[in-house]
Amino acid sequence: MKIQILGSGCARCRALTAVAEQAASDMGLTYELEKVTDVKRFADFGVMFTPALVVDGAVKLSGKVPSLDEAKKLLS
Repeated sequence: MKIQILGSGCARCRALTAVAEQAASDMGLTYELEKVTDVKRFADFGVMFTPALVVDGAVKLSGKVPSLDEAKKLLS
């Protein structure tokens, strides 16, 4: 599974990264994590608001940080 976090590296971006990693770890998933900070690449995904969570190329969440339970649902 490839998890991408789209964002500038702000506090909310770091929070999303932490929640996504915790959710994946709790679920026992094998994953690759990539932090995407290039604004031009955000447009490739159609993302207008960050942070955004992309799983295997599909945008799952944009503009907010999910709870741990929400993150687990997004990764399943």
